[in-house]
Amino acid sequence: MGTHIAYLITQKTLGKVIVYDSNQLSLEKSKATITDIGQKAIGKAKLLDSEFASMLSRLTFTNSIDSVSNCDLVIEAIFENLAIKQELFAALDKVMPNHCIFATNTSSLSVTQIAAKTKRTSQFIGMHFFSPAHIMKLIELIPGLDTSTETIAKIKDFSQQLGKEVVMANDFPGFITTRLGLVLINEAIYTLMEGISSKEEIDTAMKLGYNHPMGPLELADFIGLDVCLNILNRLYEGFSDSKYRPCPLLKNYVAANHLGRKTGSGFYDYSRST
Repeated sequence: MGTHIAYLITQKTLGKVIVYDSNQLSLEKSKATITDIGQKAIGKAKLLDSEFASMLSRLTFTNSIDSVSNCDLVIEAIFENLAIKQELFAALDKVMPNHCIFATNTSSLSVTQIAAKTKRTSQFIGMHFFSPAHIMKLIELIPGLDTSTETIAKIKDFSQQLGKEVVMANDFPGFITTRLGLVLINEAIYTLMEGISSKEEIDTAMKLGYNHPMGPLELADFIGLDVCLNILNRLYEGFSDSKYRPCPLLKNYVAANHLGRKTGSGFYDYSRST
């Protein structure tokens, strides 16, 4: 996600973009992915060679947190772990200039709780991109409890400069998109477990009946079944409402390490394509 966000911002703006990761191998993978995306865009005549060269000249990769100490905006896109996100932002808070805005790409965690570990809670906002970030049109903005109207206006304007449609959501578990999307996925898994229909027909029904580009079980495999389970547990705990109770079949798949595309097996078998 972070790589695609970096590509998007570099393509849409004239400013410099720094990709930070503590893991050098992750940075090398990010470089390769950006090169691959750019070359494919050139091959489809969506990007000129000169434009891509200009993009690359404004893009820097680093594993040193001190190298990112002079930014106007930080967008964090690490995995959904509250403590690790808080730790990162607490470290960034010490090196970033006072005017710098912090944005978290969380899809389900409390923006207010992440911001609480910094001294700039008024300049902290949720900025939920969708995968792949350089293609998907939506950004969900989630202000924390202390987020200022000025910060909201700046990030909304920036998001629109990136060519995105913006929706606003209050800081409750799952916001709009994750909350609704995971309820659908969870109910689809219950539908499969109860033998109402096959996985293929459940997905086909939602694709053709509701014009969804991907069926809910296919989508669960794409997201990762472990990620789906973690989010559902968070919704269940956050609202204390049984409608978010994770389906036992989902728990079984995760326990068996059938996590979807990333392990080669989930509701569907991907072993032939990996």
